[in-house]
Amino acid sequence: MQLVKVGLCAFGMSGKVFHAPFLKEHPGFFMSAIVERSKDESKEKYPDAVICRSVQEMLQNADIDVVVVNTPVQTHFEYSKMALEAGKNVIVEKPFTVNIAEAEELVKLAESKNLFLSVYQNRRFDRDYLQVQKVISEGKLGNIKEVEIRFDRFRTEPSAKEHKENPELSGSGSVHDLGSHLVDQATQFFGFPEKLFADVFSMKGEEFANDYFEILLYYKDTVRVRLKSSVFTKEEHFAYKIHGDKGSFLQERTDDQENELVAGVIPAYGEDWLQPLKESDGILNFLDENSESKRILTTSQPGNYMNYYQQIYEHIVFGYALPSLGNEVIQNMKIIEAALESSKKGKVLDLH
Repeated sequence: MQLVKVGLCAFGMSGKVFHAPFLKEHPGFFMSAIVERSKDESKEKYPDAVICRSVQEMLQNADIDVVVVNTPVQTHFEYSKMALEAGKNVIVEKPFTVNIAEAEELVKLAESKNLFLSVYQNRRFDRDYLQVQKVISEGKLGNIKEVEIRFDRFRTEPSAKEHKENPELSGSGSVHDLGSHLVDQATQFFGFPEKLFADVFSMKGEEFANDYFEILLYYKDTVRVRLKSSVFTKEEHFAYKIHGDKGSFLQERTDDQENELVAGVIPAYGEDWLQPLKESDGILNFLDENSESKRILTTSQPGNYMNYYQQIYEHIVFGYALPSLGNEVIQNMKIIEAALESSKKGKVLDLH
């Protein structure tokens, strides 16, 4: 099996939970280097990886094929550009960069050097998202008319992470953070919208970055998609509500990969590493071919973030399609920037 050597730009929550465990368990990857500015925490679980004190040091000294840029979003452009200029392929955490201009520059740089640039859109591999994708593709709902996708939390106190809470920093706040997932899922389901209207603000107060948003996407053929998030939601809603001219589908947000990984569960390669749900997490209500109403309780199958890295590996070794390539995610960033502008101006914006 061809071995792909990887360098990780940080060993915080993202590195410990979303990247390192999968890179270690996938037999096609080798963790060559990890950046830890002052600690040596990674040595316990990843003793073969060289610890570097800066991204610059790693790029100068480590033998790596792929660099994972999992630092705060305000540094994504700088470190991704450095890695590309050093001749390394890049995986960068969502939401890619803080603005479209930076993202476009990185995409052009990667193309000029014949390197790949992928954005880590891991929520495409959540069980709930995959279930919605399955139901839509089956066509039981008919022509889709109205959709709501939510990602809510109950976090009424600000975090200690300035890069997420400081409203003066570009890329801070929920629209760039959770919104990057919801926008990505909307575009995966329905493509790029024609117009949008957004309401974005901070429920915790103006001294903090936005923590609430509602983005209404206008598609042709009278389709409306609403994306919503709040950190003041103690009782959860259905995360997905899909309504068509033949039925409706309601799906809870039940993917538990993040919680399991935080708890120390090791993700297995080549198999599902999460336990099946014991109860249903969705409701499908539709008209069958005889126009008779059918109401079914559905149960989604486990998701697996390992599949992202499997797709990366297959791209490198076999030339298969690259997951969430940078040029594709630029479209998402256009929606994010337009949402912030729409909220500021209080009007519908044309995206074409």
